[in-house]
Amino acid sequence: MVEAYVIPDFVTATLGFAVYLLGAEINGRVAVLRQFNIPEPVTGGLLASLVVLGLYLGFDLEFAFEMATRDFLLVLFFAGIGLNARLSDLIAGGKPLLLLLVLTVATILIQNVIGAVGASFFGYPWQSGVLFGSASLIGGHGTAIAWAPEVSNATGLIGATELGVAVATLGLVLAALVGGPVAKYLIETHNLTPSRPDEGHTIGVPDGEAQDKRAIDHVSVMRVLLFLNIAIILGYALSEVIEAAGLKLPLFVPCLIMAIVIANVRSAFRPNAKPISRTPALAMISEFALGAFLAISLMTLQLWTIAELGAVIAVVMLAQTTFTVAFVIFVLFPIMGRGYRAAVLAAGFGGFALGATPTAIANMTAVTKRYGPSPIAFIVLPLVSAFFVDIANAIVIQTIVNF
Repeated sequence: MVEAYVIPDFVTATLGFAVYLLGAEINGRVAVLRQFNIPEPVTGGLLASLVVLGLYLGFDLEFAFEMATRDFLLVLFFAGIGLNARLSDLIAGGKPLLLLLVLTVATILIQNVIGAVGASFFGYPWQSGVLFGSASLIGGHGTAIAWAPEVSNATGLIGATELGVAVATLGLVLAALVGGPVAKYLIETHNLTPSRPDEGHTIGVPDGEAQDKRAIDHVSVMRVLLFLNIAIILGYALSEVIEAAGLKLPLFVPCLIMAIVIANVRSAFRPNAKPISRTPALAMISEFALGAFLAISLMTLQLWTIAELGAVIAVVMLAQTTFTVAFVIFVLFPIMGRGYRAAVLAAGFGGFALGATPTAIANMTAVTKRYGPSPIAFIVLPLVSAFFVDIANAIVIQTIVNF
């Protein structure tokens, strides 16, 4: 009998920091991980999840992690993305935003076709293909869990929630592994470079940059944290307004919106004020929040849920991953202009299509730290994933389940 142990939130966060540092140490020693842009929290997080899997299989130990700190780190991270958003970038991102939205809808449809074919081939109801498709992949764990009862009621499928969680879990792992190599291939094959190489990095400090050049001190960090906290406080207020209007959005969305407002209002009315956007301090805090969030998310994966589904999930996910890689290389990259930004978005889209927005951002961060900045990519992709994809995904899933 499996014995479950609850890990308190503080301990979970502490383990997450240790796992991140483990990944950074391994990446520093293993050149191939750096060459293929595998993020540090992915390296450490996946190794930790394998340890947890070994404890489950070898000693019947199961751990339930409390993750309030992890959830706050996600909000903090997206507030940082918002503070980096300049009005000029938002305007310039209009066309890429529209194109990326169209490509995302196309991906949702194709993922569900692949899922339906795979489900039927292995004897599952074809409508359950949404759990092999966009509900679990582009949607992630939350969407899969939310829609699983609907699928179960419509088809009589037993274990729909476990199926959706398993697909989402494997998708998150694959998303963290494919984005960086795809970007490396595109950038080096086409000899791509940033259009604005001197632009400040959105997240993180470039690899190899000397410590004394980072211009980070306690005052700059405190200034950034103040405005991040203001954005989050206002985001909570906006969230209540949105919920009162009958809409339901993740908390990070209104925090992202308010951070964008704060950044642009401040620059308009106080152009000579001490900078916050595109500063090394903000980049460092954003990378810390994202890295710790992803390390905790990956180390707490229940990998045994994947093993229990065997061949069906392996075959379908192989098809989904093959499609995603081919789509970003042969469709997304050309449509987005074949430039450096398109390659960065390809890394992000690979992470987003198979996993989740934080994975996508981590992929793009690893790429830009090595090859150079691409600020608009960090604005366009979160806007698509935060505002539009859930609506489009819900419409498609509802149509299929009720067919």
